[in-house]
Amino acid sequence: MDKNYLLSTANQLKQVSEMAEQEYVNKEEQLIMKMNRLMLEREDLESLVGKDNIKMMQDNHANHVRFIASILKNNNPEVLVETILWVFRAYRSHGFSTNYWAAQLSTWMQIFKTSLTLETYNEVLPLYEWMQINIPIFVKVSDEKLESPNSFH
Repeated sequence: MDKNYLLSTANQLKQVSEMAEQEYVNKEEQLIMKMNRLMLEREDLESLVGKDNIKMMQDNHANHVRFIASILKNNNPEVLVETILWVFRAYRSHGFSTNYWAAQLSTWMQIFKTSLTLETYNEVLPLYEWMQINIPIFVKVSDEKLESPNSFH
């Protein structure tokens, strides 16, 4: 499995309704605050994000919500895959563990279950499940880029 697999499976994700996209956007700040609170409560936080990376993690959560809002509005599988690969490379180079994304994505899904309407939750969930199940492939492909002699990181 490689980047082509990621693109192929991302192409199978359905565009969410305008109602779902709007609810997600309208609740951005609430979602970010809940995410930061839950992640800061984790006893394993330093092993997930590295030493002195709390602010970077919080910035990532805000950037994540805004990026996903743009994908929900304008589904673009290539931008989605390329951005996630860039995020994996960039944050890992700052000391984030690959386990961070599993913790982060499962926390987002937990938050959505209680913060979004059932309709919006059901529309947004497949994207998050896709990201979560493909973490090993994102790790593998981003590792290949990091090891490439022509890579910029």
